[in-house]
Amino acid sequence: MDTPTNVTIKGILGILMSNIDEEKKKRVISLGMGDPTAYSCFTTTHVVQDTVVENLESQKFNGYAPTVGLPQTRKAISEYLSMNLPYQLSPDDVYITAGCTQAIEVAISILAKPNANILVPKPGFPIYELCAAFRNVEIRHFDLLPDKGWEVDLEAVDALTDENTVAIVIINPGNPCGNVYSYQHLKKIAETAKKHKILVIADEVYGHLAFGENPFVPMGVFGSMVPVLTLGSLSKRWLVPGWRLGWFVTTDPNGFFKNTKNVQRLKKYFDICGGPATFIQAAVPRILEDTKEVFFTRTLGILKQTSDICLKKIKEIPCLSCPQKPQGAMAMMAKLNVSLLKDISDDIDFCFKLAKEESVILLPGLTVGLKDWVRITFAAEPSSLEEALDRVKSFYQRHSYQQKVQIDL
Repeated sequence: MDTPTNVTIKGILGILMSNIDEEKKKRVISLGMGDPTAYSCFTTTHVVQDTVVENLESQKFNGYAPTVGLPQTRKAISEYLSMNLPYQLSPDDVYITAGCTQAIEVAISILAKPNANILVPKPGFPIYELCAAFRNVEIRHFDLLPDKGWEVDLEAVDALTDENTVAIVIINPGNPCGNVYSYQHLKKIAETAKKHKILVIADEVYGHLAFGENPFVPMGVFGSMVPVLTLGSLSKRWLVPGWRLGWFVTTDPNGFFKNTKNVQRLKKYFDICGGPATFIQAAVPRILEDTKEVFFTRTLGILKQTSDICLKKIKEIPCLSCPQKPQGAMAMMAKLNVSLLKDISDDIDFCFKLAKEESVILLPGLTVGLKDWVRITFAAEPSSLEEALDRVKSFYQRHSYQQKVQIDL
């Protein structure tokens, strides 16, 4: 069997699902995949659906789109992102991708060169490692500090960077940690990148999904200090991950990265890879303009509620602890204390036995770079979340040393 370090998140979740004991007849509750649409409380707004249907029925968008994306789509996204920046993006800064995953692949492909390395957070999103392996780009991991709100260990970044370092990846709001970085911390990151003359890959697929103390600040705010490649999508904020509508954006007002050579490389790359469906691209302008704020407010309210449920329930499970309250995104990391469990060896063993015995799916921390942690997705129905974590509590009680002592007594 492959280990979690060399399979995708979907792959390891598939293995966990296959380990469920169907004879127990418990309904499966998955808190492993970051797809909120699995639960009925997370549905997109009518304007999103209606616009796509209208475009499809119009038969105006059955042909190919330009490889870099429809002009009106690029323009709408440039205006949408510019609302939170101190300068105006151009439609030419925007390239439409098949979700944020393709945007990641574009970023790494464009930066690939002999001996290049990219700095990536640990814990983080494993797609970066998979994409880099295909392009022979070295990945160097810097730690996120759980006791400091999962901030970047900037001293580690300094130590890891050398003459072959081309970029640092910043995921904000954070997947898998649920952190939202402050303006001050993002500025320090930008200053560090500038010092080392590297650019920033800003993974903002969870952009604006912030419900805690820190508001969402796009990394592009610091584009005048250091070139920023902004990656994003409709997937999470509009609750349509299956539509695969994302973007790769050069937030680089001084043109340090956006030179003729790099622009030509980008266009050539998009000439050989397909983007999202034309009729979905055509819906983007109206989606961005007409979505009501109440839709976003409702989503944030549910995520705040479910993250609070997670924290409360985890406090009832002695083998799990959460160092920081989630402030955004849709998942959090919980530390697993295996010393309290009499027959669990590590986070992988914990998640496999939990799936088999309780039909609850959590993601082993090793999958995202942290041994003896688990990732819990809180983008779920509140009642399902409570039931799942109650089952985790029952699992702990069965496997704890304390239970053994009680039986002996």
